[in-house]
Amino acid sequence: MSRIGKHPVQIPSGVTVDVKGQTVSAKGKLGELSASFTDDVVISMNDNAVSVAPREGAPRGVAMWGMTRSVINNLVVGVSEGFSKKLLISGVGYRAQMKGKDLVLQLGFSHEVVYPVPEGITINCPDQTTIDISGADKQKVGQIAAEIRGYRPPEPYKGKGVRYADEFILRKEGKKK
Repeated sequence: MSRIGKHPVQIPSGVTVDVKGQTVSAKGKLGELSASFTDDVVISMNDNAVSVAPREGAPRGVAMWGMTRSVINNLVVGVSEGFSKKLLISGVGYRAQMKGKDLVLQLGFSHEVVYPVPEGITINCPDQTTIDISGADKQKVGQIAAEIRGYRPPEPYKGKGVRYADEFILRKEGKKK
């Protein structure tokens, strides 16, 4: 019995959800998202909620049950509220700024790192050491945040680099004289 999958996904006002076979699409104020799922689960729409259940005689359906419900919930939350990640930059001379539709990062390399912002994602730099990434698709927001962090991950001695706002860097002790 899936602890997550057994709860139906409630649909807030202002969001319309359409279930056609194994494809679920959600439309709200932040855009439209859709996802297709495996035949091992049964997706049904009743009243103002979407329910997911494993198909009879499909052992893989039990495994996919909770994940399918979570993805449907992320679709609904994404088109109604959206998702966001915050990155912090620390290090002397490290900074970020928006130039047109590109994010320009100076991370201690001999060159600037130019990251083109994809469609459906909003990147904002309130100051030189903060990057706010927001959008309707949770997977895409997380992937972009991971790619930007990947240019210069935080190092454990001085803590320099790009890190998530809620990330804790375990600091190491340096050389002793």
